[in-house]
Amino acid sequence: MQEPLLYEYAVIRLVPLVEREEFINVGVIVYCKANAYLDCKYQLNLDRINCLHTKELNIPEIKAHLDSFVAIAKGIKTDHPVSHLDPASRFRWLTAVRSTVIQSSRIHPGRSIDPARAFEELFNKMVL
Repeated sequence: MQEPLLYEYAVIRLVPLVEREEFINVGVIVYCKANAYLDCKYQLNLDRINCLHTKELNIPEIKAHLDSFVAIAKGIKTDHPVSHLDPASRFRWLTAVRSTVIQSSRIHPGRSIDPARAFEELFNKMVL
């Protein structure tokens, strides 16, 4: 039987009004050092967002920022220097503490023989 691998994950949060500290989980980032696995996925549920925040948010801008999170996690090379870092450094950059509309939770550990499957399970549990 295959040995479970240690992975780390963080939940991506949308914080419409930073001063109120209310948030909605919109995505997940998972990193596994053992197999250099790093992935990020998000989904915006506009009904949930509108329940928490009645004023207009710039959804296209939020999507653009979340798309950049996904591109960085997947290692898509751009002009941005972060896109050229190794997976561990990109994960640390993505999960750095921020006081903006898009934030991540603290990093949590997990163990799985298949980090990609754990990623999907976390996304389903934490976001959907």
